[in-house]
Amino acid sequence: MPLQIDGALYPDREPPTELTTLVDRVNCLSRWRAGWDFGRLPDPETIEATRQPGWTEVVRATNLPTSPAYHLLRAWHGPPEAPYPGDTPAYIRDDPSLDYA
Repeated sequence: MPLQIDGALYPDREPPTELTTLVDRVNCLSRWRAGWDFGRLPDPETIEATRQPGWTEVVRATNLPTSPAYHLLRAWHGPPEAPYPGDTPAYIRDDPSLDYA
């Protein structure tokens, strides 16, 4: 399934016409993921394309633990689950009085 490359995700340059290298695919996935985190949902075709097994290597090559969209991608592709640092604010997580709760 071909990936539709959203030109709006490339405001700094001309969008690529194809993603031939791992670096191109990681760059595209990072832009797509950042857009999704800030409310710019990808087309359903793009979501379906990135759920294909060929994108597992791309997901594994990125490490974006503060991104909710990244954790969804990890769930789709099966890499080991990674902690999301946004679940519990540090000032709560590290509060020593919680040891007694």
